[in-house]
Amino acid sequence: MALFIGVDIGGTKVLAAAVSTTGRVLRTARRTTPGRRVEARLVEDALTEAVEEIAGPRRPSAIGIAAAGFVDAQGERVRFAPHLPWRDEGVRARLAERWSAPVVLDNDANCAARAEVVYGAVGNAEDALVITLGTGIGGAVVLDGAVHRGHNGMAGEFGHMQVVPDGRGCECGGSGCWEQYCSGNALSRFVREQGGAADLTGPQVMEAAEAGDPVARAAFDSVGTWLGVGVANLVAAFDPEIVVIGGGPSIAGDLLLEPARVSLRDSLVGAEHRTVPPLVRAALGPEAGAIGAAYLARQTFRNAGTRARARLRAARGTTPHR
Repeated sequence: MALFIGVDIGGTKVLAAAVSTTGRVLRTARRTTPGRRVEARLVEDALTEAVEEIAGPRRPSAIGIAAAGFVDAQGERVRFAPHLPWRDEGVRARLAERWSAPVVLDNDANCAARAEVVYGAVGNAEDALVITLGTGIGGAVVLDGAVHRGHNGMAGEFGHMQVVPDGRGCECGGSGCWEQYCSGNALSRFVREQGGAADLTGPQVMEAAEAGDPVARAAFDSVGTWLGVGVANLVAAFDPEIVVIGGGPSIAGDLLLEPARVSLRDSLVGAEHRTVPPLVRAALGPEAGAIGAAYLARQTFRNAGTRARARLRAARGTTPHR
């Protein structure tokens, strides 16, 4: 039986998953991301450990990598990753050689979007936006039912839109980026600035908010409001049928999405004269990136096999049976 693995690598975690043809996660392995100011080899060691744990003695049929960074149009290199050490790195070929298996590479939000299109919340919508919240913000554009990667392969880098001129410094090198006000990191920062624990994580903020803590709830109100502001700009640009919100903070559901919906309507130009797209939680949760990466690996592997068989038939002068 073929084994397809998806690996989602972000600023804080590595998640590898064996995924079935129906998008079901069969088993997972997790590692902590070593950091952004380390040798790239250390990040790739963490990826390798997770993949080897999933594969065991079996050789994967193909592996998909969902990377939090700017992936080139050819799916070969990570040109830049604000939260990882990759800088114009030939990641796909290097890992394919290391793992002795076919490897495909794309941006993490693009992979999450593919998963939500095929198995999840996008459903039958032809035009959609998928926003993933984590250490920062990832995004993907779905046009005519397919992920739109853009000329450089870098469409959907919404997290680095400037929403506050001369605002907070960002790890990308800019300032006032959307993800500085709307992300898992933004949740924790809000609580710290209100006198909360300095080392409080996003999941801990969510637990506190669900328990009724007023500072934690205010954090979700703030991040949700900024989420709606950014989404309003994107809706004005793309006019999608639906907007899907994924990533860790989305698990909070309406704690995050209700203030975002209010802010979206308040911020969207001409909201009263148009159908405002529904803002919904992703169906596949934080595992969407890994699921989409495995799907991409499966599709690429099958397409390569189909082309190889076609070349073989052509060389033999035969045609497939009908």
